[in-house]
Amino acid sequence: MKYQIVGKNVEVTQAIHDAIVKKLSRMDKYFVITDDVTCRAVVRTYRTGAKVEITIFTHMMDFRAEVTNEDLYAGVDLAVDKLEGQMRKLKTRLDRSNKPSLSESIALENIEEDLSEAKQDEVVRTKEIFLEPMDLEEAITRMEALGHDFFMYLDAEDNRISLLYHRNDGGYGIIQAENAVK
Repeated sequence: MKYQIVGKNVEVTQAIHDAIVKKLSRMDKYFVITDDVTCRAVVRTYRTGAKVEITIFTHMMDFRAEVTNEDLYAGVDLAVDKLEGQMRKLKTRLDRSNKPSLSESIALENIEEDLSEAKQDEVVRTKEIFLEPMDLEEAITRMEALGHDFFMYLDAEDNRISLLYHRNDGGYGIIQAENAVK
């Protein structure tokens, strides 16, 4: 796995780099390691603590964890634990749905079973995505793996752009475009 460690408001020393790589190397056993698997860790320090964001990019899916803690090293531990929890949850979901294509870059046999401060009204980031046709179950799986509250995809059944989201009262909601993509 290739590692990229970035510091915001903090200089990433060799000791910090080595400690983060050592803790993230626990995740290697969960992936089929190729040149496509990249891990990006962003560490930020504040007056009251530190924030750690870890994203693992694979061929089929991305995994993301974000943790705020008083101690940077404890934050890395918690983020890795969170990622491992996502992997266990993903394995359970894949076992139920029998979607082998999602697990191409994941070593499922190594996963244990699961018993910013931005001004308002200002666009601070633009992201372009390629919408892949997929069913609802796969969209939920990918959203959970990313750790996001929403996920945009192209519905394979009716070829409409769909937005899947977590509802505050529990469960999921879907917003679909009225017109189908041609």
